[in-house]
Amino acid sequence: MNCDLDGDVENQVELEEKTRLINQVLELQHTLEDLSARVDAVKEENLKLKSENQVLGQYIENLMSASSVFQTTDTKGKRK
Repeated sequence: MNCDLDGDVENQVELEEKTRLINQVLELQHTLEDLSARVDAVKEENLKLKSENQVLGQYIENLMSASSVFQTTDTKGKRK
């Protein structure tokens, strides 16, 4: 009878360990899902910012080309 009791205790310990491991795996899966979603959000934001930077860069380039302050001058011809 003592042998049966030891076997039940061992089975209970194994079951608790399996349950703990399963819970740990599930927690890690949820963490991975959260991180994956965050990476996707950051990628999307990065693409949006790149697009905005291109638009702003083109706008600044257009302003500079339209402004006389940024026009190149022919200094060689004027210094004679």
